[in-house]
Formats: sequence, structure tokens, C-alpha cells
Amino acid sequence: MNKELKYSAPTDSEVILGILNNSESALKRLYIAYFPMVLQLIINNNGDEDDAKDIYQEAIIVLYNKVKAGDFELTSKLKTYIYSVCRRLWLKRLTQLNRYGGDIRDFQEYLPVDDEVELHNDRDIQFDKMQNALQLLGEPCKTIMEDFYIYNRSMQEICERFGYTNADNAKTQKYKCLQRLKKLFFQQK
Repeated sequence: MNKELKYSAPTDSEVILGILNNSESALKRLYIAYFPMVLQLIINNNGDEDDAKDIYQEAIIVLYNKVKAGDFELTSKLKTYIYSVCRRLWLKRLTQLNRYGGDIRDFQEYLPVDDEVELHNDRDIQFDKMQNALQLLGEPCKTIMEDFYIYNRSMQEICERFGYTNADNAKTQKYKCLQRLKKLFFQQK
């Protein structure tokens, strides 16, 4: 008996719940479901498959961050939302590459999603600035900041790791490091 594997696109609510529940399978199904649509958009508008993969990845990150932030309200089909974000990201990329001819061939409905794309780009810039500031911070401050804010280590653990006499001294050092980090962060252009 020859059984065909049937693939079904996830429902919009399955995707949203999947993202909220950190479901890898929901994300995989999302990637499979709408990538061909994005590939067609990019290839029809001066791009290639690698461009399509990059744009689609960015759009999924925009969706993921929006859902995780708790302020995502789907006012259209998810397919339309993803297409719209990809379209906006691709227009921006074409403009940056000076390949935008003033028109784009669409085959799907789309929504204006400029704010969400800009927010995503702004967040990326902020993360890059923070990464740079951390690199400039130097030791032991860089490790203290990472231990506390990234690895969620307690002040007692940091105290023991760095040989401070007590957790209050470690907390004072963390505060000084944080002030230096803020200064470095805001000095960047």
C-alpha cells in the first residue's frame, strides 16, 4: 500500500500558540507553508533564493518578537501579514542596494507594516550598540554584567567567583560597571 504523506499548513492560531509555547514544529510548519510565496515575490522582483531565505527569516523573527511581546493582534490572515512584512523588508533591501525601480510586482494582498519593520530594525541597532558597549567595557565588568543579566547568576555567586568579601561589595561593583556600560552605550552614534 502506497501512502502519501499529506502536509497541511498550520492554522493561524496554531502558529501563534506554537510561538507562545516555543513549539519547534509550529515554526517548521510555518517555514514550509509560506516560503514558496516569499520565494516567488523575491525572484519576481530582482532577487534570488538566498535573498528570499534571508528576508523570510527576518519576517519570521519580526512575527516571533511581536507575538512574544504580547502585543500582536492579527487583523488579517497570517499569510497576508507575513507577505506584507517580507514585501516591506525586500523593498527596503532593494532601496539599499539601489535596485528598486519604483514598482514591485505583487501577486498577494498586503498590508502596510512599516512600523513593525522599523521597530525590528531599531531593536537590531540597539542590540548591536549594546554588544559594542559590552566589548568596550573590559574585564571584570563585562563578565559581571553577563553573569548577572544574561546567565542570571546571583550576587552571591558573582561574589564567590570574583573573590569579593561579600555580596554587597559585588553589588556595588556591578552598579559601577552598569554605570560605565550605560555611558559607553550612549556615547555611540
